[in-house]
Amino acid sequence: MKLSIGGPLKMIFRPWVEGLENVPAEGPAILASNHLSFSDSFFLPAVLDRKVTFIAKAEYFTTPGVKGRLTAAFFKGVGQLPVDRSGARGAGEAAIKSGIEVLKNGELFGIYPEGTRSPDGRLYRGKPGGLARVALATGAPVIPVAMIDTEKVQPPGQVMPQMVRPGIRIGKPLDFSRYHGMEHDRFVLRAVTDEVMYEIMRLSGQEYVDIYATAAKRQIADAAKAEKEAGKAALARAAGEQGEKDKSQT
Repeated sequence: MKLSIGGPLKMIFRPWVEGLENVPAEGPAILASNHLSFSDSFFLPAVLDRKVTFIAKAEYFTTPGVKGRLTAAFFKGVGQLPVDRSGARGAGEAAIKSGIEVLKNGELFGIYPEGTRSPDGRLYRGKPGGLARVALATGAPVIPVAMIDTEKVQPPGQVMPQMVRPGIRIGKPLDFSRYHGMEHDRFVLRAVTDEVMYEIMRLSGQEYVDIYATAAKRQIADAAKAEKEAGKAALARAAGEQGEKDKSQT
């Protein structure tokens, strides 16, 4: 997949990279990145010599038929790990277990602390569960990563990419060994997550918003719905007023 996808990506989009020396040549490490585009999971592994394992919903791997098998082969090939979201606590616990297993095997584990793509290019509050718990349970270093301009390559909802040169800035590893054994302390989890998010903000130059991206998406959706309903109401009023005007003229 690095040859069939990574090679053309690098040749066509020519992503610039800073800080490659901060990714260890071997051994476990967590790559904690901001999340601007679906293509983030392709550009980051493409510029690294090592395999990066991300998590993906299990449905990508279990769809029946030829298309389903091809989809599963593709996601396995690009280093995606299926996560069953049907458990009592959903994807959170499954992601944590998957991340710990990857790191125990001495591999690189990629995670997006925001939990979802940014709806507007800003950096949102990191979720304290997955990243911090995996880091503290394994002792693996956390390497902050800033994806830059990938949202311009493939804006949300757009299938065909645009010819924009994205960037990747990789920070120095963060050591959280001082918190070893405290992965169930919510204040420690919050502190670890906030420290990582601060480094991502510093690397990316993004404006930081102290709410979760999922909440921001709900606000945006609610605002769009309210605007749509207001537009419908305005049209209805205009139609009513025109009807009254026509009646009076008659």
